[in-house]
Amino acid sequence: MTTQPDDSLLLGTLVQAVPGETGAPVLQVTERGALWLRQGRIAATGTADRVRAVAPEGVAVHDHGGRLILPGFVDAHIHLPQTDIIASHGEHLLAWLERYAFPVEEAFSDETVAAEVSGFFLEELLRNGTTTAVVLGSVHPQSVEALFREAHARGLRLVAGKLLMDRNCPAALRDGPGLGLDQSRELIRRWHGVGRLRYALTPRFAPACSAAQLRGIAKLAEQHPDVYVHSHLAESRGELDWVRHVFPEQASYLDVYRDFGLLRRRALFAHCIHLDQNERERMATAGAAAVFCPTSNLFLGSGLFDYAACRRAGLRIALGTDVGAGTSFSMLRTAAEAYKVAALQGAPPSPAELLYLMTRGGAEALYLDDHIGSLEVGMEADCVVLDPGATPLLARRAACCESVDELLFAILMLGDDRHVAAVYTGAIRYTPVADG
Repeated sequence: MTTQPDDSLLLGTLVQAVPGETGAPVLQVTERGALWLRQGRIAATGTADRVRAVAPEGVAVHDHGGRLILPGFVDAHIHLPQTDIIASHGEHLLAWLERYAFPVEEAFSDETVAAEVSGFFLEELLRNGTTTAVVLGSVHPQSVEALFREAHARGLRLVAGKLLMDRNCPAALRDGPGLGLDQSRELIRRWHGVGRLRYALTPRFAPACSAAQLRGIAKLAEQHPDVYVHSHLAESRGELDWVRHVFPEQASYLDVYRDFGLLRRRALFAHCIHLDQNERERMATAGAAAVFCPTSNLFLGSGLFDYAACRRAGLRIALGTDVGAGTSFSMLRTAAEAYKVAALQGAPPSPAELLYLMTRGGAEALYLDDHIGSLEVGMEADCVVLDPGATPLLARRAACCESVDELLFAILMLGDDRHVAAVYTGAIRYTPVADG
């Protein structure tokens, strides 16, 4: 990881997904393209000749040859404390939480543990090309303090928050409605809007929060309308049954969040598998977003996210790794599984749609598409360089590709962290492998 000069010129094939005339994403490709990065933003973009003509003499040049330069990836749902339990065998959602997630989260009361795991966690995100992430900490405020400090040092754009839960969880992780809200309020004061950091009020999920706590979260969100709400929704059938038992007055899981004032703009709900079309449309109308987490949904046997139905509802959709039930930090691996889940339901997304989910779609879910998600002038200088020649199989497949569209799809299906040649995040350049 190195600090960028004030001016840098990136050369390569520029690829981004943009809205097409019909509303469906299309690829925008500039071969022999260039980006001029200046003071953490994109100052010019286009063909190499055109950008070289406007960039200053002596600008630092990073020639990525025939590699692809894409917008930095947006991971819209991931758990910091579950880093060390990724790939833990067996169990469905609720049993998995009891057996693996809750015990490991207790260790995050130790700030040294939180800082060490945060450092590894963020390096892993960068190594996989992720420049923006929406992160759940533990119930301990020090876990979020450590995460924000480490992210700020690396120039990452991060939306994060401490978990809020005051019932139906181990006593060591129960924060009480008043204490949890006070701690959240202080974290907002200390970190929201510092550099590229933003805060998310983070009820773990409805059954872990009392009515008093949910009302308090909604009041705090009303007092700070530009903070986020980040939680889980309709992940498994067992979870739905539990919500009906805990909240018998509400007609549905979604209605719990709606009735307590948490169905709103800047609200992100992971999973959203077991919803009907009316619920998807209500989420869209409210300005909330659904986060598609295919690797964890498959790993826990929770169900299949209906991507096509969410698109028809006009719902904002982002993609999330959901580590540690999710099985990879790589958004490339996550996109490959998203494709398979949608294909099983008869609606395989195009390469442009997949790239859109990983970049501009995530930015739209966060209401940050005027800052991140594309390679346009004025955007923050977040981009990832992918090398299709990094592994023998993909290199062989790439040699047969007749278009950038075909090559991108091959990378999405076969790529992983080995194909990330360089990452630019704000004013920082990260090179996980030797860069030619």
